[in-house]
Amino acid sequence: MKKVNFSAGPAILPQEVIKQAAEAIIDYAGTGLSILEVSHRSKEFVATMEKATALVRDLFQLPDNYAVLFLSGGASTQFFMAPMNLLNEDDKAGYISTGSWAKNAIKEAKAFGKINVLASSEEDNFKYIPKNYEIPQNLKYLHLTSNNTIFGTQYHQWPESPVPFVCDMSSDIFSRPVNVSRFDLIYAGAQKNMGPAGVTLVIVKKDILGKVSRYIPTMLKYETHINGESMYNTPPVYAIYVSMLTMQWIKDNGGLEAMAQRNEAKARLIYDEIDRNQLFYGHAVPEDRSQMNVCFRLHDESLEAEFLKRCAEKGLDGLKGHRSVGGFRASIYNAMDLEGIQKLVDLMQDFEKEKA
Repeated sequence: MKKVNFSAGPAILPQEVIKQAAEAIIDYAGTGLSILEVSHRSKEFVATMEKATALVRDLFQLPDNYAVLFLSGGASTQFFMAPMNLLNEDDKAGYISTGSWAKNAIKEAKAFGKINVLASSEEDNFKYIPKNYEIPQNLKYLHLTSNNTIFGTQYHQWPESPVPFVCDMSSDIFSRPVNVSRFDLIYAGAQKNMGPAGVTLVIVKKDILGKVSRYIPTMLKYETHINGESMYNTPPVYAIYVSMLTMQWIKDNGGLEAMAQRNEAKARLIYDEIDRNQLFYGHAVPEDRSQMNVCFRLHDESLEAEFLKRCAEKGLDGLKGHRSVGGFRASIYNAMDLEGIQKLVDLMQDFEKEKA
C-alpha cells in the first residue's frame, strides 16, 4: 500500500526528486562515485552548489546585494547566529512570539542583546498571529516566524516594519512568492519544502553585516561563509544536492506562483471539510490558518485513537498532532498532491457517517 506522508518534517519530497537522489548515491553526475563520497571541491559538486544558489536567486528574483548561504546546524543554530551577528550587547531587537520555535529564538537571542517581545499569542495557546502592535524605531531588527508548524498558524500579511526585518521561514520557504527586498535576513531549515534535513538556507542583505563589536567565532560569522561561497568547510553535500533537485522541481512546475495556487487549493479542501464535518474543529483562527500545517481536533477526544488507527489502515502517515495541541496535524507541503488530501477528507467523511 502506498503511504501518504503527512509528517511535519523531515517531510514529503517529490517522487522524481527521490528517484534522482537515489541514483546519485550509486553514480553522481557520471563520475562513477557516489554523491556520498565525492569531493566537495570537485567540479561536479561546485556546479551543483552554483546551480542551487542560482535557483534560490531565480525563484525569489533575488537582488545582487543579497548573499545566499547553505549552512549546517538547522534553523535552531540561526536562533543565536542571527543575533550574534546583528546585535551589540546594548542593542535592542523586537520579537513576536507565535509558537514554540519563536520562543526558542527569543531565548537564544537574549544572550546577545536586549530583547523586547512586542506581542504574543501564548495566552490562547498560539491560536492566532498577533496584530496591531507597535514596532519601535530604535530596534536593530524585528524577528518573525512566518509559519508555526506545531500550532498551524501562518502570516498572510507582513507587518510594515520601520527597522530591518529578520524571518524564520523554515516551514513555508518556497511555498509562495516572497518579496525578499522587504527582508534583511531570511533563514530556513531545509526539511519541509526544500530538501532533506542537514542543510539550512540563509538569505542575507550584505550591508547589515560587520556592525557588531563582539568577537564572533569564525564558523558563526556570516561573512566567513559569504567569502567561502558556502564552502569554508565541508558543506552538507548530499542535502544541498537534493535541495537543488527540489528547487529545480519547483521551477519546472511553475515556480512559486504555481506552488502558491497548488497549496491554496489543498488547504481549502481540507479546511472546508474540517468546518463542515460535525466531528472535527480547527485549532487556529480561520484568518491565520496555515497552508502548510493543518492542526485539527475531534470534539469527542475519546475517538482520537480510533481515528488514527483508521488513518494508518488507509496508509495516511504522520497525522498525530504535537503534544502542545493534541489531536491531528496534516502537513501539506509542496510535494503533497491534491489526491493525498482527498484521501484524508474521504476518511473524515466516512468517520463522520459512522460516529455522528
